[in-house]
Amino acid sequence: MHIMIPKSEYFITYARSGGAGGQNVNKVETKAVLHWNVRGSKALNGKQKGMIFAYAPLANRINDTGEIVLYEQSERSQGQNKSLLVEKLNRFVNKALTPPAERMPTKVPRSSRESRIQNKKVVGEKKAGRKKVHDFE
Repeated sequence: MHIMIPKSEYFITYARSGGAGGQNVNKVETKAVLHWNVRGSKALNGKQKGMIFAYAPLANRINDTGEIVLYEQSERSQGQNKSLLVEKLNRFVNKALTPPAERMPTKVPRSSRESRIQNKKVVGEKKAGRKKVHDFE
């Protein structure tokens, strides 16, 4: 299952970016900031919204009003940052909605059991050697 958030549900604003870019950084707003209200989303059902709120990497990015705020400023172009940002949002949402794989319990290997018992015997012999020696003469 691959979910894509519709463009009508989020909006993108732009700000001045930090980092490399020379004089361009001071003049052009290339940093893209995405705002998406999860609570008001029509693309997801209640269970899916709960999964997004519980997903740890997104939990720190959700504010009190239930809005996810993501930003991208790695590129020098506003358009590239915008497209990377939309990909990032869809990647996060799909990762949050993917159920974790169930753990398959495995048996402890025989060699591990035998080495553990051997180590216990060595420790037991070492401790037995510390006991007092009694003279029965």
